[in-house]
Amino acid sequence: MKKYLIAFSVIALTSTAITSCSEDFIDTQFFQSKPQEDIKTIEELQSFVFGAYGTMRGASYYGCDFVTIPEVRSDEMYSNNRSGYYSTVSNYTMLSNDAYASGPYTAMYTTIAKANIILGTSNNLTWGETVDPTKIALKIKQLKGQAYAVRAQALFDALRLFGQQYSGGTTGVVVPLQYNPSANMARSSVQQTQAQIEADFNNALTNLTGNSNQVYEDKTVLNEFSVKALMSRYYLYKGDYAKVRSLVKDVVASGKYSVIPRDSYLTSWTLNNAASNSVFELAVGPIAALGSTSINSKISPDNGYQNVPVKPIVLTYMSEQDIRKSIFAGSDNTSGLFIAAKYPNKNGEDNIRVSRYEEVILNGIEAELKGGDPAKAQGYWELLLKNRLKDIVDAQGNVIKSIAKQIEDLGPIDFDKLKEERRKELIGEGFRMWDLLRWGGPIPKNATNGNATANIPVGDNRLAFPIPLAETNVAGTLVKSNPGYDN
Repeated sequence: MKKYLIAFSVIALTSTAITSCSEDFIDTQFFQSKPQEDIKTIEELQSFVFGAYGTMRGASYYGCDFVTIPEVRSDEMYSNNRSGYYSTVSNYTMLSNDAYASGPYTAMYTTIAKANIILGTSNNLTWGETVDPTKIALKIKQLKGQAYAVRAQALFDALRLFGQQYSGGTTGVVVPLQYNPSANMARSSVQQTQAQIEADFNNALTNLTGNSNQVYEDKTVLNEFSVKALMSRYYLYKGDYAKVRSLVKDVVASGKYSVIPRDSYLTSWTLNNAASNSVFELAVGPIAALGSTSINSKISPDNGYQNVPVKPIVLTYMSEQDIRKSIFAGSDNTSGLFIAAKYPNKNGEDNIRVSRYEEVILNGIEAELKGGDPAKAQGYWELLLKNRLKDIVDAQGNVIKSIAKQIEDLGPIDFDKLKEERRKELIGEGFRMWDLLRWGGPIPKNATNGNATANIPVGDNRLAFPIPLAETNVAGTLVKSNPGYDN
C-alpha cells in the first residue's frame, strides 16, 4: 500500500533536538498531496508531526469553529447572526451538508490520517543528526508519542461533536487506526471510541515519559505533562474523577507551569510560546496567520465580523477587583459586549491555546469536590483567585479589604462556585457547552439578541452534529448518519 505524503517545501528544517515547532513549522508548508515512497528519515517523520499540528490549528478546527461552536450554544455567549455566521448551529437547523459539520469533521479525520501515517511508519529510519541507534529509537518514540496523543485528542473531539453520548444514543465515531483511504469502516460505539482514546493517551505517555528528546519550554510540542493535561480534560468529561485527581497532581508537581499573575493576565494572550500558563498551544505566527477566519474575527469588538458577543449576565458574576472583567469591550459597529483580550491579534497571528494551566487547576478542583479532598480543592481555588483579584483600596491607597479577606468572604469552594469559576476563567475558549452537557444540561437555544428562547435537554438528537453528507453518500458506506437529519 502506498502512503500519501503531504508535499512540503522546507526553507530551513533543522534537526536539532531543541527545534521550536512554532519557528520550524511556519517555514514548512503542507498543501499538496502526491503518492510517495514510505517515510525513510526522522526529518520526514518530524514534518508529518508538524503537519498534524498544522491541521489542528485550521479555521474549521481549533483555529476558530471548534472553539466558537460550544460558545454560541451556551449560557455565556451567542451568535448575533452578523454575516450569517453560526446561524444554523445557533438555531439547531443544521443539515447534513452544513459547513460547520463538514469542516470540523474533515479537519479531525485529516489529523487522524496524518497521525496514522506517523504511527504506521517503520522504526528503521535514518537521522541526519546521529547514527546512534539508541538516540534514533528515542527520537522516533518521541515523535510517535506525539502522534498517539494527537490521534487521541482528535478522536475525543470527534466523539463530542458527532457521537451520540449526549443525544440519546450509544454510537460513537469511526475509529481508523491505519492510513488506508479506501477502507470502509462503520462507526464504533461510544464505549469503543473511549477505549481507543484511552489506549492512545496511554501509548503517548509510554513513548514520552522520561524521553530525553522532550523540550518543555516549547509549548507547541506535546510532552508527557501536556498530554496529562489533555487527559485530565478527557477523564473529567468521562466522570473518572480519581484519574483526574492523579493527572492534575502530576502536572502541578512537575513545576513546569504556573497560573498567570493578575498583572500579566491581559498581555499573556499576546505571548506566542512564552506564557507561563500555556501547557499546549498550536503554532500560528505571522506566516500562518488565520486572518478573517480566526477566532479574533468572530469574538473581537473592533475587527472582522463581531459575530459572537457575550451575554451581559456573565459580568454580574465577576467583582470589580477581578481582572477577568477587563477582557470585555463594546463595539462601535454593533450592540453587545465582546472579548477583546483573548486572541487579540487582528491578523489572527495568536497561537491557539489548547490547554492552559488554569483549566488543569479547575479540573483538579472539580475532581477533588467529587470524592476527593475538599481542602485541596480549596487550595487550588485560592491559587487561582490570588492571581485574579486585587486589594480594595480607598482614595488614599489604604487597603480596605485584602485579597485574602475577599476570598474568605466567598466561603469554601463548592460545586456551584466551581461552575461559575469555569465560566469566568474559560469564557470564549470553547468549553461551556461541553461543561453544561456533562453536568446534565440543558443547553439554551439563543436568539440573535442573546435571549434564550428554549432549552435543549440532554437526549435531544440535535446535540449530536450531523455526519457530513459527503461521508454518508459514498456508495456502499458503512457509516450511518445521526438520527433526525436529512441523510
